[in-house]
Amino acid sequence: MLPADYHMHTPLCRHATGEPTDYAAHALSVGLTEIGFSDHSPMKENDFDDWRMRDDQLAEYVTKVEKARKDYPQLQIRLALEVDFLPDRVNWIRQLAARYPWDYLIGSVHYVSGGWDIDSPFKRELWERCDVDAVWTEYFDRLTQAASSGLFEIIGHADLPKKFGHLPKHDITPLVEKFLNACKTTDTAIELNTAGLRKDCREIYPSPAILELAQLNGVAITFGSDAHALGEIGADFARAIQLAKATGFKQTRRFEARQKHDVTL
Repeated sequence: MLPADYHMHTPLCRHATGEPTDYAAHALSVGLTEIGFSDHSPMKENDFDDWRMRDDQLAEYVTKVEKARKDYPQLQIRLALEVDFLPDRVNWIRQLAARYPWDYLIGSVHYVSGGWDIDSPFKRELWERCDVDAVWTEYFDRLTQAASSGLFEIIGHADLPKKFGHLPKHDITPLVEKFLNACKTTDTAIELNTAGLRKDCREIYPSPAILELAQLNGVAITFGSDAHALGEIGADFARAIQLAKATGFKQTRRFEARQKHDVTL
């Protein structure tokens, strides 16, 4: 049985196609028994960026997911959000968490200081002018804060800065270990996100080296396609499962009403 696909988006984020009910139908067709919608959460300011739903669309998002549940009762469908962790937005995240009965929250870091969303294809030229190691250091510092916060069930794409192929020149193992220690302390899972295979880095997030350290540290895992279109649902899950097993994982984590349940992989 395939693991749950816990990372999927909707057109409300303004850069995805396909309605949740269509995603559900396709998920069944590829053999999934459980999925979770985790679209980019709103910010307090509707003009914060152009790749997330507006705050006044949150209710519409929930309604769309509920419709998919009604249309496909044979499929376990979880309601979630992918929430940007920014150090000054903790109170906002808590407000979001209280508004609906989420099954889980994915905490992700897309932004570093200066308001730079490092994975934006429209800002990739900034990588040519930055100190790459400094970006990786700040990224993992924020990711560690996210894991330490206890606000999230899952941390998303844990080595996102590699998306366009920009790798650190220095050993980042101490940064990774600090992050994974935070995950272990708060019992926060990390995801195997197959979208990296569709990006310039051509590698699942996170790398095998990080996954090996995660397994040694007793950090739980989930799986996500980061689907922004129907054809990406469950994409490359066979490779992700193979990687998880090769790095020593025997279980995957599932969620309902923010309660965790570990199942055999």
